[in-house]
Amino acid sequence: MALTLLRGIRTPTLLRANFSLLCTTQRHPLAHFTTRAESVQTTQPKAVPKSIQQATKEAAEQKIQGFESVIGIETHVQLSTITKAFCSCPNNYGSQPNSTVCPTCMGHPGTLPVLNAKVVECAVKMSLALNCKISMTSKFDRKQYFYPDLPKGYQISQFDIPIAEKGYLDVDIPVEFGGGHRRFGVTRVHMEEDAGKLLHSESGSYSQVDLNRAGVPLLEIVSEPDMRSGIEAAEYGAEIQRLVRYLGVGNGNMDEGSLRCDVNVSVRPIGQSEFGTKVEIKNMNSFSAISRAIDYEISRQILLYKESQADQIVQETRLWDESSQKTFTMRKKEGLADYRYFPEPDLPEVVLTGEYIDEIRNLMPELPEAKRRRYENIGLSMQDVIFLANDDKVAHFFDSTLEHGTDAKLAANWIMGDITAYLKDEKLSIDESKLTPLELSEMIAYIKNGTISGKIAKEIVVDLIAKGGTVKSVIEEKDLVQIADPAAIEAMVDQVLTDNPKQLEQYRAGKTKLQGYFAGQVMKASKGKASPVLLNKILGEKLKGSC
Repeated sequence: MALTLLRGIRTPTLLRANFSLLCTTQRHPLAHFTTRAESVQTTQPKAVPKSIQQATKEAAEQKIQGFESVIGIETHVQLSTITKAFCSCPNNYGSQPNSTVCPTCMGHPGTLPVLNAKVVECAVKMSLALNCKISMTSKFDRKQYFYPDLPKGYQISQFDIPIAEKGYLDVDIPVEFGGGHRRFGVTRVHMEEDAGKLLHSESGSYSQVDLNRAGVPLLEIVSEPDMRSGIEAAEYGAEIQRLVRYLGVGNGNMDEGSLRCDVNVSVRPIGQSEFGTKVEIKNMNSFSAISRAIDYEISRQILLYKESQADQIVQETRLWDESSQKTFTMRKKEGLADYRYFPEPDLPEVVLTGEYIDEIRNLMPELPEAKRRRYENIGLSMQDVIFLANDDKVAHFFDSTLEHGTDAKLAANWIMGDITAYLKDEKLSIDESKLTPLELSEMIAYIKNGTISGKIAKEIVVDLIAKGGTVKSVIEEKDLVQIADPAAIEAMVDQVLTDNPKQLEQYRAGKTKLQGYFAGQVMKASKGKASPVLLNKILGEKLKGSC
């Protein structure tokens, strides 16, 4: 039995020989909060979240009130490497607690770390995507601090010589939030290892420690304090997530903790050059939550200024509580001196060559910003551009459809409309659909040449997504060829007018909107196969002649 002395512990820590469970019994004033961007547990009733639009409006109003917010973000990105950063343990999310650990990542004496080369490759990719200056020589450092889920008592990180610095990220703000283009500075990108994970009991009387995450490789991306609203910060975070997924360096899933954003917020009177006291906010598991947490914190700090209590704004870490839509003090923020950084003695410097960087640069995919500009240049609206470039899989499907000569706007409309709606209902991603870009292109061509109508196409596309196959085979199987024979359509129009004498009299009396009713009856009789163009032409002529 190992005895561990921790603040708040009431009974000894138990360590099983097979490492299946590490358990600390403790009472802590914040025990009901899970740490490191995990969900908040609370008994308070859940409030209806404030809309982002409302939050944005309030942020603008606060600025008018004579204050300006200053926001920076520290983003932690878990890398999707096969093994951990400094040992050969599998990097698997969702494994049984303490099942992917070894003496190295558990910090046993006498063990030595060995750097995973894939971590460096991912760091260089991300640094290039962020337009950073890459350090040809960087080093690792030990960041000293105590926490129950940090087995070594220090974290291997990078301090004064990170792998990259002085970059920027271009972001398009969605039209519904005001639109526009923003450029936010990136201070640095550095490599480090993740800590373990504490799982708190519902009662708060004890916590379990899972060290599977200890040693998982991370990139920390630190922004310049260039953001001025919750919307800007949320869009910055979303663009980082897009880069992570486009590059394939991680999955960027916030609900798994694979992408975690810690936000630093301060306010100052407009015109003041000095920054106000910054407050760090944690525990936000969506970009919407980031926006709302920032706007709440801005309001809280401005209120203290107005009540002449600005001295109560202290440098601290606060947690966002989704239920109450408020931030709460977690701990006083440690300064750099508290971490007692010094160079990691067990790891050599990381030395890169120009050839290595160029090789990675040449293999980089087209990134979201470049893709958005390309889509703009082919005539798509900003709303279309942002939607299509948001997901690399959707963008790839769209680009593949265009390769078959399809009209860009028509392809975008189908992808953003019926296809996305069906996939959302079925909880599928576009790459899980059985519809191929070629068949979408074929379907649009059939609509343009009059073989099928748009209404028939809506039926066909559902079949193609669910079952696959070809447009031609679905049309033949279900006899969906559009009726384009003028004589056949004229006969159906005559029959509908004969069967609806009352409506025809009302039309003649001036209720011209009934033309839509007659058209609907013909489409019903033809099972949706009548050519809309021919139908409207013939129906119009018949009705005009009857008056």
